Amino acid sequence: MPFRFIHTADIHLDSPLRSLSLRDPNLGSLIGDATRQALIAIIDLCLEEQVNALVIAGDLYDGDQTSMKTARFLATQMQRLHEAGISIYTIRGNHDALSKITQELVLPPSVKIFGARAEAIELRQDGLHIAMHGLSFNKPYAPESLLPKFKPPVTGAVNIGIMHTSLAGSPGHDAYAPCNVSDLHASGFEYWALGHIHLRTHHLGTKTVIMPGMPQGRDINEAGEKSVSLVTVGDDQSITVEERLTSIAQFERVTVDVTNTREWRDAVTAIETALVEQRGKTRSEHLVGRLKIIGNTPLAWQLRRDADLLQAEAEQRAQGIGHTWVEKIELGVSSADETASAATADPLVELGQLMHSDVMTSYGFREDVRQMIKDLLDDLPPESRKFAGNSEAEFETFVDELMTQSGEDIIARLKSPGREAQ
Repeated sequence: MPFRFIHTADIHLDSPLRSLSLRDPNLGSLIGDATRQALIAIIDLCLEEQVNALVIAGDLYDGDQTSMKTARFLATQMQRLHEAGISIYTIRGNHDALSKITQELVLPPSVKIFGARAEAIELRQDGLHIAMHGLSFNKPYAPESLLPKFKPPVTGAVNIGIMHTSLAGSPGHDAYAPCNVSDLHASGFEYWALGHIHLRTHHLGTKTVIMPGMPQGRDINEAGEKSVSLVTVGDDQSITVEERLTSIAQFERVTVDVTNTREWRDAVTAIETALVEQRGKTRSEHLVGRLKIIGNTPLAWQLRRDADLLQAEAEQRAQGIGHTWVEKIELGVSSADETASAATADPLVELGQLMHSDVMTSYGFREDVRQMIKDLLDDLPPESRKFAGNSEAEFETFVDELMTQSGEDIIARLKSPGREAQ
């Protein structure tokens, strides 16, 4: 009989909201509860598939947590698996090492939490010999590879390693327990259950090395559907992997082209059409969209001036679609007026051209803006700084976009309502 298990990681249970706007309390409630609902979906999947085990490759928690409500919720879900005879194998990742409740939580005896010293748990089932290897973070940081600390593969067994690692590095992720994929393939382990990087990746090679990503995104930077792996070890020791959807709310960037749109209602209809199209492609129960409005349109200044009204109308259309939400609207629109020559003689057009050609391109002004942004970032916790990019190049691009956007917003607000009919 095959040995089957679910492999997940980076659940970040009860992770606090980070960049999501809370103007809609219902959306805030949905996202605030999404990690719990994703864990429930994982437990449900384990029960439906009647697997032998659940493997959690670190960061079950989200850091320095003190809430016993989280502890009780987790214990309840683990008890469901215990009563069904399903074992749980988990390691502590960098966020788990910060958590205070991990030391206080009483879990069912079927839960095996690997410690800071490598262990190998051997299992036998109907002729199959399985060796489950694990090693936890002892401290929040692991600057060196953990691979040499693992016990050697058990001869004759299917060896499964559970590791929390940044591998050779990934944008947006700090280096934790770095190692090379080639070394994992050469380690003698048939399957590596990895965690830490939030993007799902199957690292091809002689063995099976899976980074499952996270089961539920928490903001637009973790967009796309999220999943876990259903792994089957066959009687012949072969390994097959199936991806199973777990995300309750799916963040997506939605582009809306309003080129040549002249009427407000047509712009709103274009938003609805784009949301309907994305909703049709979204497998998760809820779609949370960040809209990017682009194109050259006479409505450009009005869309900027009345951005709050546009947000409200978009949210209303999303509600009508069902299970669809608008997290934010970004405006990348322009109009013929904004690109017209100064000879067309609109003072506001001239002001806009002056701002773009002289003020915003001056070194001193740009440096002042850069410093203000850097001062703001210094005052924010690390997990809230991603909006400004994950590299120096991305940061400079963010500065340029912010300056351009702010200049266009100023001009839009200077235009009087009476100019709309001209």
